[in-house]
Amino acid sequence: MSLSIGFPNPSAVTIGGKTSATINALNDTAADSATPLTDKDKNQVRTGGAAPEKSPSESKSSHSIAVQVLLKRMQELQKQLREQQQQLAAAQAASYPTPEAKATAVMSIQGQIADTNGALAQVAGSLVKELAKESSAGALVSTTA
Repeated sequence: MSLSIGFPNPSAVTIGGKTSATINALNDTAADSATPLTDKDKNQVRTGGAAPEKSPSESKSSHSIAVQVLLKRMQELQKQLREQQQQLAAAQAASYPTPEAKATAVMSIQGQIADTNGALAQVAGSLVKELAKESSAGALVSTTA
């Protein structure tokens, strides 16, 4: 007995709320708009998105690097949540061939929102723990008179 799993409409599959065509277009646009390396940049290795404007050691924040990273992640997740809420509003306003298709699209985005909310809650919990560590170490409040 064999089992085969496939997608009846692969173009309907979304990754992070975007279709494969959208992801390919974004990748092509990013590749076209990439700036060439200068002599100064050739000795630096970068991964992921744009280089940070300041390194954590140059930052004048009194928080630890872990807190700074968690705050940045929280901002990213909040931005992602706003985008997903916009997608949800668009999906709810769009017309679909059947009510089931609309329900499927809306539920898919609602699932993504739930995942993002969960990630936000996890980051918030980690942030509270890190801030508590700093607080007990005296990094946040000076008790000297």
